[in-house]
Amino acid sequence: QVQLVESGGGLVQPGGSLRLSCAASGSIFSFYTMAWYRQAPGKQRELVAHITNGGSTNYADSVKGRFTISRDNAKNTVYLQMNILKPEDTAVYYCNRLSSGPWTWGQGTQVTVSS
Repeated sequence: QVQLVESGGGLVQPGGSLRLSCAASGSIFSFYTMAWYRQAPGKQRELVAHITNGGSTNYADSVKGRFTISRDNAKNTVYLQMNILKPEDTAVYYCNRLSSGPWTWGQGTQVTVSS
């Protein structure tokens, strides 16, 4: 079973930036499209961005132009560069494969955007 460990969250002012990382155990990481999700209090988990094993990316309209997803298959790691952060970006961020059968979810990393 793949284990996912997210990191890099924190408290940031509106307009600021953060870079999230997600390290995956196991050697099968590179075969999968990987995604970042987020869940705000009282809301359902939503897909933020995904990246194929070939590097093609896609973004939710709410983050397009502000967030950039990338991956390093040699390090089994996927990243999310978040710029021009807004209060509505506040959520716990998770990574996982883009699949109807996701791996066990990690603990996530909290991102709070507030002045």
